[in-house]
Amino acid sequence: MINNAIMFSEYAKVYRDNLLNDVIPFWLNNSADDELGGYFTCLDTKGKVFDTDKFVWLQGRQVWTFAMLYNNVEQKQEWLDFALHGASFLLKHGRDTNGNWYFSLNRSGVPLTQPYNIFSDCFAAMAFAQLYKATQNELYKTIAIDTFNNILRKKDDPKRGYNKAFPGTRPLQGFSLPMILCNLVLEMEFLLDAKIVEKTINEGIEKVMDVFYQPDLGLILESVTPNGDFSDSFDGRLVNPGHSLEAMWFIMDLADRKKDNQLMKKAVDIAIDTLVYGWDEEFGGIFYFKDVKGHPPLQLEWDQKLWWVHIETLITLIKGYYHTNDERCLVWFKKVHDYTFAHFPDAENGEWFGYLNRQGEVLMQLKGGKWKGCFHIPRGLLQCSNVLQSLAEMQKNPILINA
Repeated sequence: MINNAIMFSEYAKVYRDNLLNDVIPFWLNNSADDELGGYFTCLDTKGKVFDTDKFVWLQGRQVWTFAMLYNNVEQKQEWLDFALHGASFLLKHGRDTNGNWYFSLNRSGVPLTQPYNIFSDCFAAMAFAQLYKATQNELYKTIAIDTFNNILRKKDDPKRGYNKAFPGTRPLQGFSLPMILCNLVLEMEFLLDAKIVEKTINEGIEKVMDVFYQPDLGLILESVTPNGDFSDSFDGRLVNPGHSLEAMWFIMDLADRKKDNQLMKKAVDIAIDTLVYGWDEEFGGIFYFKDVKGHPPLQLEWDQKLWWVHIETLITLIKGYYHTNDERCLVWFKKVHDYTFAHFPDAENGEWFGYLNRQGEVLMQLKGGKWKGCFHIPRGLLQCSNVLQSLAEMQKNPILINA
């Protein structure tokens, strides 16, 4: 027990140190646009800005990150001020007249891309919910709730007029939004009507675990037909192991809330099956995409190894072990940890590289861009650190185990 306590405590220190002494300072020091507001997310290896476009979902994610740190780690005024800096820019420029959040803006806040992507709305809702928790500013509460309600109104047709698909030929429903709602509803539960929370939770679990999860395959698909059936097409055959693994810690959080041990076990089993399926046995790391029938995926980047896939997997594995004592989770956690910390963190310049080739070599030197911002890594580092520290305390005091 003592040896395990030391092991978990040492892991926890690695994650917390990387968060507070490496990742967070990188964004604090490099990403603020002090002249026009908001954040720069297109940063090179050393943190130099290489493009000034501002992506609304990444702006929201970064506001959430620093408000969350203020609420959950330490009430540092610097963190809150940094979150408010991004929120001010979003309030001025982020939405259209109907309250839909744009996808991208130029540096000064003029829209570049229409509000076609509902995930801008999702992360704006998260951001302003955390800011309300930090400040008790009623404006932030109103924006968070209004945005969440707008998401629910749009969820069955999230792209609305911006959908490129020809209507009726091959209708498919996507996994991403039901998955995100499983996490978003818990993030915002303290602001929402209890009936809406329960309805959203139950619908999310049903969608993730009964519609997109295919028991005959033992895997979660990215797209299925409106009836939940398999579509033998590029989109229908697509598996994104990272999405599936991230979704399982969302489900674990819901299972813990509901005290549903059967759901918790199913989430762990799906996570392990997905990791076995998605792991690159030759070079290590988790594939980005796979075709469930073994055909060549449409995505040419299918064999890349990405930052978010690995940090989200680490959250799932350590939470799975914490909740179930399933040794498979701990074995895989150590394996994924070793790969992740050997390849992604940049010890010289800070933060993590985002994109590796199949062999584990850095493909691009950027630390942030259109898709990578200040979100997955800090969230994951904090989640892992907290769970690992709890495990260390449990090992020191065996009475806490399975209490």
